[in-house]
Amino acid sequence: MTKEKVLVIGASGQIGVELTLALRKIYGNSNVVASDLREENELLRGSGPYVSLDVMNKEMLHVQVIRQNITQIYLLAAILSATGEKNPNLAWHLNMQGLLNVLDIAREEKLHKVYWPSSIAVFGPTSPKKDCPQRTIIEPSTVYGISKYAGEFWCNYFFGRYGVDVRSIRYPGLISYKSAPGGGTTDYAVEIFHEALEEGKYSCFLREDTYLPMMYMPDAIRATIELMEAPSDKLTVRTSYNVAGMSFSPKEIAVEIKQHIPKFTIDYKPDYRQQIANSWPESIDDSVARTDWGWKPEYDLSLMTKDMLENLR
Repeated sequence: MTKEKVLVIGASGQIGVELTLALRKIYGNSNVVASDLREENELLRGSGPYVSLDVMNKEMLHVQVIRQNITQIYLLAAILSATGEKNPNLAWHLNMQGLLNVLDIAREEKLHKVYWPSSIAVFGPTSPKKDCPQRTIIEPSTVYGISKYAGEFWCNYFFGRYGVDVRSIRYPGLISYKSAPGGGTTDYAVEIFHEALEEGKYSCFLREDTYLPMMYMPDAIRATIELMEAPSDKLTVRTSYNVAGMSFSPKEIAVEIKQHIPKFTIDYKPDYRQQIANSWPESIDDSVARTDWGWKPEYDLSLMTKDMLENLR
């Protein structure tokens, strides 16, 4: 078996930091090359190789893949939902072209595997609200969702047409204490912890009863690695897998935080992100992922809240 050499693109982002550290534990520090346009995240400093890389510069990317003997790419660079609505053309261009560049190089260099995240943003107002299934009506209403849905079919196409082993998860809202979120509609669920500890209060940009699918970062990282380690012949989905962690509303997370910080208060000032949230399901059915590769979340709301507050303190 050839030695795996992994390239993480977008390694300084919310998922990238923790995924890079997890992959370095598996493959060895020197075998996981972190890359980003931004400065290297301080949590990654000194833990392994880092290169400055723009996924939109295909030639530069191709040179790095050959020079570093890369066998796997994790492509995490993207413009997220809330940020994407401010600049739709840029979001579409970056999210699509970045993926196509990676898929093309993966095909030419016969890479072993590619990972590319999708999102619950692919679902739209016409998708089922409760236990949204793997295969269902998908009519996204944000440019982020549109780009992710198109990307799912590019992945499926490159697998079917060229045999590129590309795998994907539709992430719910992700909550982490290590690195800051990157402009998504579910970011309130990270901000609320910081504000609770620093200010004792939080002003939420969503309504108190807005239920959204969420996941604690350790579960998201584990899901990603478990999917990537699953035998290829077990996978029945080559667009992107639904995975679920928990679903809660701002009001519910506030109640949970109050158990640890009794004086905490919250008020609600819904903004343009409320409309984005309204278009997404409240909960996700991930039975296909459970069947195909044995997915199971470990964290619920109370476990996560306790862990977040302990770590942020």
